[in-house]
Amino acid sequence: MAARLKTLGIISFLLALVGVGFFFLRGPQPHIAIKAETLWTVGFFEITNTLFTSWIVVGVLVLIAVLSTRKMRFIPSGLQNLMEAVVEALYTLCVNTAGERNGRRFFPVIATIFLLVVISNWMALLPVFNAIGKVEVLGAEEAEFFHDVVVFEDGGGFSLIMPDATEIELHLDEAACDGLTNDHEKDECLEHEREVAIEHALEEEGVDPDATVGIIAPYFRSVNTDLMSPLSLAIASAIFVEFWGISALGFIGYGSKFFNVKRLAKGNPMGVIDMIVGALEFVAEIARVISFTFRLFGNMLAGEILLLMMTFLVPLLLALPFYGLELFVGAIQAFVFAMLTLVFGALAVTSHEDHGEETHAPGGEAAAVHQAD
Repeated sequence: MAARLKTLGIISFLLALVGVGFFFLRGPQPHIAIKAETLWTVGFFEITNTLFTSWIVVGVLVLIAVLSTRKMRFIPSGLQNLMEAVVEALYTLCVNTAGERNGRRFFPVIATIFLLVVISNWMALLPVFNAIGKVEVLGAEEAEFFHDVVVFEDGGGFSLIMPDATEIELHLDEAACDGLTNDHEKDECLEHEREVAIEHALEEEGVDPDATVGIIAPYFRSVNTDLMSPLSLAIASAIFVEFWGISALGFIGYGSKFFNVKRLAKGNPMGVIDMIVGALEFVAEIARVISFTFRLFGNMLAGEILLLMMTFLVPLLLALPFYGLELFVGAIQAFVFAMLTLVFGALAVTSHEDHGEETHAPGGEAAAVHQAD
């Protein structure tokens, strides 16, 4: 009986916590932007929130490396044991996939890609992401006018979106300016309508007319939700794959994958097929960069939108399972990106002629399998 009462009490407490959270601790309606927000401008160089976050990720990786190797022991424990296990697993994966010689060459790049992506994805789950930043004040003269904004108090350059933040929706009557043909008059009309919309919205919410309204440009944002970050990683991955292939087979040997004219030069009609296959290989090399980019970008952006909407629609307690899901997805996407780079690297250092001699030898594929056995 006591156990049942205890269980019932725990369930009642959790339900009460959910109810309180649903009515009093729900997050504000999120502002979702695909383009990274600019935090600071140094000359012509713009520092976006994703770039700033990527520097922090690199700093975290350096800190982990220093702490895990500061007092190394023959029998590892703690952080050293954890990092050695991760490094050993990645090294074993490289060697088992590409062989001892190539695995050693590939390992630094594969490990760097995996650790950089997984730490970037996991850090994005911290509560400071997309919540703390600088306010982009919404004015009637702004070129980009948002219809959903938040009322901010003066934070001295440091602003935080609180769960009870006042949100206002601006209803702009753009049709009132459609009859104007002069561009200057139309701009003035739009500015007037925007001022009216802001004043009416503040009055309806009972907010001080001089309050600051706008959106927040977060200091911390998931690195891989900016298209440029996955694209940069994809380009770096492609450069290393091409470098490995050229260094292993030579420029001419590796280039023959894409421009194979040997059989055609000998008058063999099958050389046409070799040229077509080479052209398809070349297209695949370019498409690989695109697929790498949008696979990582799409999954991470979708995950961020999911978390933002869940924390808005339901209290934090019910949103926790989605955080667990994103932990798993973040690790899987890092592993997929690193693994595909490893596989393509292993294929790049393998001569196509070697495969051709095996499969076209007397006895065909069966003979090749028999020789391998």
